[in-house]
Amino acid sequence: MTKRQSRSGGWSSRRTFVLATGAIGTSVLAGCLDGDDSDSQAGAGLGGGGGNGDSEPEDEMLSDSFDPQNPDWENNNYLGSQMVEHDFIRGSEFDLEQMADRGRTEAVYGREPVEHPDDPSEWIDPDPIVYADLPREDSEQAYADQLEPMIEKLEAETGRDVEFQTIESYAAVVEGMRSERIHIANFATGNTPFGVNMAGMVPLAMGVAGDGEFGYRLLAITRADMDEIQSVSDFTDFRATHTEESSNSGNQAPSALFDEHFGLTVGENYDPEMSGGHEQSTRGIAYGDYDCGPICSTCMEQTVDAVDNIDWDDFKVVSAADPFPPGPVGYRYNLHEDIIQGARETFLNTDWSGTVFGEEAGYPTYEEVDYVNHWHDVMVNQQYNGVEYDEANL
Repeated sequence: MTKRQSRSGGWSSRRTFVLATGAIGTSVLAGCLDGDDSDSQAGAGLGGGGGNGDSEPEDEMLSDSFDPQNPDWENNNYLGSQMVEHDFIRGSEFDLEQMADRGRTEAVYGREPVEHPDDPSEWIDPDPIVYADLPREDSEQAYADQLEPMIEKLEAETGRDVEFQTIESYAAVVEGMRSERIHIANFATGNTPFGVNMAGMVPLAMGVAGDGEFGYRLLAITRADMDEIQSVSDFTDFRATHTEESSNSGNQAPSALFDEHFGLTVGENYDPEMSGGHEQSTRGIAYGDYDCGPICSTCMEQTVDAVDNIDWDDFKVVSAADPFPPGPVGYRYNLHEDIIQGARETFLNTDWSGTVFGEEAGYPTYEEVDYVNHWHDVMVNQQYNGVEYDEANL
């Protein structure tokens, strides 16, 4: 087995490359669960130069010549602003086409989505239909207002009332759909296989931006002033953080990729602390509570945008993965066929451009999800980590 080099040049180590069982493909809304919203904490690393005062960074690998097609992580580090400047936060149309064209017909790990029953007596026909989503930075009412155009469209297409419900965790949305109390929901990337395997969830659609960008990347970050950290290999010597057990970009993917490409094995020579979410990890690294860790690029973007005293140049990126798919909208497999068809029409055949839903709550367009292909890398990462699809791992 030779070192896999991605199109974007991610996850190559200039030091140790460890061969691992299975080929781990670099694969996305890992959960952006909000934590403490106080931005009054103080710590090192803020101000685009970190704790070195006015001195210049001493990281000889730090470069300001970022090439999105060939970042050459083996020889370069970059300040976080380079990711934004070169639109490296999300995947492109090319990346999306590559993911869909894998030609797979079976799930590499776990099961495929359950097929819709032929017998109408096995269908459920809820009224109201319950649509659920994870919490956002906006208040529940503000987010409900943003969803209103989609809710109205879904009601018109299905002929049933739709009730919006927020849920508090990944586990809650899986359990809610398993028990048929939630019928359609916005899942996160990492818990989508849990929904498929545990709750009879069928992934339907994932959002795509107007310019064709989608999903997120897994970034390996540290503070800008941490000259001692120039590779993921160095994380083992510092206080690293992951987010939570079931998070794709916050735990599952980096555990697999860091082991395969950098020799960092959780529980052996690498012991990251769980922060509780991507916002907590971003803040914690900026404020000096942690020194380094993996982060979902779009979650990091949301945090930097929301917190006044954190800036992109407070962070250094030492490696990045190819993009993951965003968390999809999925439905319970045994819904009445009219509800499924109405959901398909709502998300796959509606242009949300210019609406509050398209601009603030969702995406202007949605692409149909092929679970066994689009989620292949996510499943491979979870297989690598020995994830069992049960409540204990949610």
